[in-house]
Amino acid sequence: MTTSSWSMSATERGPLEHGLIPDWPAPARVRALQTTRAGGVSAAPYDGFNLGDHVGDDPAAVAANRAALAAALPATPLWLTQVHGTTVLDAGVPQPDPAADASVAHGPGTVCAIMTADCLPVLLCNDQGTVVGAAHAGWRGLCAGVLEATVAAMQVPGDTLMAWLGPTIGRDAFEVGTDVRDAFIARDANAAAAFRPGRRDGKYWADIELLARQRLAAAGVSRVYGGGLCTVSDATRWYSYRRDRTTGRMASLIWLQD
Repeated sequence: MTTSSWSMSATERGPLEHGLIPDWPAPARVRALQTTRAGGVSAAPYDGFNLGDHVGDDPAAVAANRAALAAALPATPLWLTQVHGTTVLDAGVPQPDPAADASVAHGPGTVCAIMTADCLPVLLCNDQGTVVGAAHAGWRGLCAGVLEATVAAMQVPGDTLMAWLGPTIGRDAFEVGTDVRDAFIARDANAAAAFRPGRRDGKYWADIELLARQRLAAAGVSRVYGGGLCTVSDATRWYSYRRDRTTGRMASLIWLQD
């Protein structure tokens, strides 16, 4: 577990003793947590702390894992129905249909959550500790502008924000086609730096973290922490859809403490 401005109490640790606390200079009232696959009650191939209720796992196991997580948080997370788009919801407003790929919170009492298993989770907060956000940056959403949309929804200048990049598919594991490379370059010519030739003609290794850093910088967010946690290469800690296909989901969570 990394160093941070807060630490979990004995009650909070319970099922989350394997969780990772982001190491970034966030204000004291900003709390964030990255779950891993360790712990929990899900059976193989979802073993063990699977939080995804859409991947074929036993619903009772998912419910138990989510309940254990909620017990360590100030509120039940806003679980989004992620669709690889750019919609951002206010986590503090009741959501009858939470189809979105990001959420923000402007006050305590609500928890923003993103589920991933290779896609890039991005957590954000401002220097004053008055707003937080979480974004699901799979390549489609990232290319379409989900990070820019999240920054805009936070309603503060980009240069007052900082970001943390969670576990994602690494640049040596994410091979994509020409269509993906062309889509990013069409939006920003600088994106070419995030692609290098793959194993076959027409294939490229993509650096999704660099692409995210470029998009954040364009939105005014230059302070970016985290990164370097490859989901594909570490089967002990992380779920990976590309590696296993049938697998669970981790959660990246952020909230404001009273």
